[in-house]
Amino acid sequence: MELFDALGGLGGGQMILLLVALVIAFGFEVINGFHDTANAVATVIYTKSLKPTPAVIWSGLWNFIGVHAGGIGVAFSIVHLLPVDLLINIKTGRGLAMVLSLLGAAIIWNFATWYRGLPASSSHSLIGSIMGVGMMNAWLEHGSVFKGINWHKASEVGMALVLSPLVGFGLAAGLLLLSRRLIPAKELYEPPHGDAPPPLWIRALLIGTCTGVSFAHGSNDGQKGMGLIMLVLIGIVPATYALNMNTSSAEITATVAAARKLEAELSEPQLALMMNALRDRHRAESRVEQISRSSSVAAAAVLESEMIENIVDPYPGNDVVLATLDPLPLVQDVLASLDGRTSFDDLQADDRWKLRTQLVELGASVRTLLRQFGDSLAEDRRKVLKSLAGQLAKPVEYVPEWVVMGVAVCLGLGTMFGWERIVKTVGEKIGKTHLTYAQGGAAELVAATTIGLADSLGMPVSTTHVLSSGVAGTMWANNSGIQPETVREIALAWILTLPVAMALSGGLYWLATLFIG
Repeated sequence: MELFDALGGLGGGQMILLLVALVIAFGFEVINGFHDTANAVATVIYTKSLKPTPAVIWSGLWNFIGVHAGGIGVAFSIVHLLPVDLLINIKTGRGLAMVLSLLGAAIIWNFATWYRGLPASSSHSLIGSIMGVGMMNAWLEHGSVFKGINWHKASEVGMALVLSPLVGFGLAAGLLLLSRRLIPAKELYEPPHGDAPPPLWIRALLIGTCTGVSFAHGSNDGQKGMGLIMLVLIGIVPATYALNMNTSSAEITATVAAARKLEAELSEPQLALMMNALRDRHRAESRVEQISRSSSVAAAAVLESEMIENIVDPYPGNDVVLATLDPLPLVQDVLASLDGRTSFDDLQADDRWKLRTQLVELGASVRTLLRQFGDSLAEDRRKVLKSLAGQLAKPVEYVPEWVVMGVAVCLGLGTMFGWERIVKTVGEKIGKTHLTYAQGGAAELVAATTIGLADSLGMPVSTTHVLSSGVAGTMWANNSGIQPETVREIALAWILTLPVAMALSGGLYWLATLFIG
């Protein structure tokens, strides 16, 4: 395994740092397991479809399977929340401090809400933590918190997180009302009678929806930890993990072919003019920032008024460094680095890091181009550019199998411990009446479908928010009533998650910088 090879080349201090960092990162997945996956088993437990022990074991197993089947799209949606200049400097002391600070903050908030029995979102806490360290770093580096986040990616992720509970509430309520019309089985809409399990067909339905939610949770949430673990590995042992060392010679050839095709695309006059416009804009904004920091506000206003006016978005993206706005030389550098290569083992450690930097910047460049001028390009050309960017990202956007396995095991084991607090809240405290079979099935079916769809789009959503909202939606549709005190407490936790996680991670990172300089 490449991890053992990497450990063999580390000094004592680096080895301890790596092991501590991995314990923290995998610890986040354990807490995620018993915090979030409790939602998946709440309905089968409270409808007497399964007893608690087999329910959590079954859910843990399907979380494990989901992690393996989910891919890595969500993992790198999370990673791309960080600005590209951090991603190409992650092996610095500050880069590692950021990753450990954001993981620490997410763990603290997840554990606190679990202790209170509140189904808060691990996704929100993780994303808030990423935003917190990014903004604190921008404040320390530039005196402005607004340059520390890839705001375009943050808006996409934020939209998915905001809409998912609304979708969960509305669709679960609608599905329950529809089922009343189409499935006139009286027992489906009654709460369990004592400890007797439901009829076999209802039991199979509820176990099936629990399976779907568990699988979808593993597929979506498992990836979030994967991306951050990769940042830890890349930061501490870059020679081993800066590039996917298992890339075959055929895949390297495909990467070279994609780079040559991208070089031809970028040489076209239309794209060249677009990139020139972005570079001019970026230089002008840099001058505005310098003047603003010297308190010459009036001069900054005059300069800003003279900027290029044909850019739709006034800011080309805070993840963009100037090199990213000049992609043609980057493509040529990539081609030079890969010239005659059949394996990344042929590259020295520094050359591997150089190639990684070039590929990361190149990917950011294409994403910026598509974001700014996508509407001005023909659809076929947009698809070609997006496909080329995806091919060029493969050597740097990957997750080793042992990381996938470790996340799967931690998420699955976490599901089997500490689940009871959240389960009681979802099963007993959201509605005023006991959960019926139809309510549990509707909430979980909507949750599994919503999370699965988000997973296919590479978007992180909150299992907790979707399922809890779904339960509340079925209670509303069933005229069962909702317990306002519990709902207020859950809503407060949801509202506070982002700002508290941002403050915690930013504070931890600031403390870390006092020691690393």
